[in-house]
Amino acid sequence: MRILVVEDDSKLASVLRQGLKEQGFAVDLAGDGTAALKLALATAYDAVLLDLMLPGRDGLDILRELRRQGKAVPVLILTARSSVDDRVLGLDLGADDYLSKPFDLKELIARLRAITRRPLVEPSTTLRVADLELDTARREVRRGGTRIDLTAKEFMLLEYLLRKKGMVVTRAMILDHVWDMDYHGGSNLVEVYINYLRRKIDQDFEPKLIHTVRGAGYVLRMEE
Repeated sequence: MRILVVEDDSKLASVLRQGLKEQGFAVDLAGDGTAALKLALATAYDAVLLDLMLPGRDGLDILRELRRQGKAVPVLILTARSSVDDRVLGLDLGADDYLSKPFDLKELIARLRAITRRPLVEPSTTLRVADLELDTARREVRRGGTRIDLTAKEFMLLEYLLRKKGMVVTRAMILDHVWDMDYHGGSNLVEVYINYLRRKIDQDFEPKLIHTVRGAGYVLRMEE
């Protein structure tokens, strides 16, 4: 397998290169973000080991751009940043795994083999139907290029409908996936929030996207 190691610490990069080559990997090195992105876009790597703190473009920016351009290459983040927020952001942007420095080389190689065994899928943080877009990483919604502000629960409901686009979802299904088992609110809760969404994403736009299926539930789709 051919691996791109993106690491600006030359000593660590050399150690990684040697250790990976001893395990049978072909290894390319990049010491800054600009060079790394150019290599990752131009070469069919089997995996990328990506440091976050880099000169030029940082690691998260590289990851975001790779996924934006539809590159499904597995990415293992290596970083001294150990906060939960950093890990969550990296994973939300499409990283396959996360390993904090310092790390054991044996563990790194095991994780690398694990992510390269997974089937490749086209990664994206954006869900779309017609001109409606929801970015799960940035927590943003736009319709026709116009940003739409949603409450947390409205966002969750819209994300669920987008993930089920074209499918009829029942009131019970929505309650199961958007509200937890501790909810004891009114019986018309789903209808109330569907109406909230309609006002925000349908009322001032065409075509209408949220449709009621009598006796069944709701469906998010563009009518033909």
